[in-house]
Amino acid sequence: QVQLVESGGGLVQPGGSLRLSCAASRFMFTNNVGGWYRQAPGKERELVARITPSGSTNYADSVKGRFTISRDNAKNTVYLQMISLKPEDTAVYYCNLFKLGVNYWGKGTLVTVSS
Repeated sequence: QVQLVESGGGLVQPGGSLRLSCAASRFMFTNNVGGWYRQAPGKERELVARITPSGSTNYADSVKGRFTISRDNAKNTVYLQMISLKPEDTAVYYCNLFKLGVNYWGKGTLVTVSS
């Protein structure tokens, strides 16, 4: 069973920064698509960013230019660097690994952007 363990969430003021980390066991991010999704209260879960095995990335329009997804192959970890955070970025952020048609999820980490 794959385990995805997120860390790095917390409370930050508008305009601040956070970096989320997701460490995977058993399956490698280098061989599968890794991503970050988020779910705000009362809303559906949405894609934030993802990175393919080749290193290609794509982002939701709402975070382009502010969020950066990256991967450390040696640590089998995917990161989400978030800058210029806005109150509307407040959500539970979930790490995702997509392998052979199956989505694997972490338990989520809460990001709260508030003054």
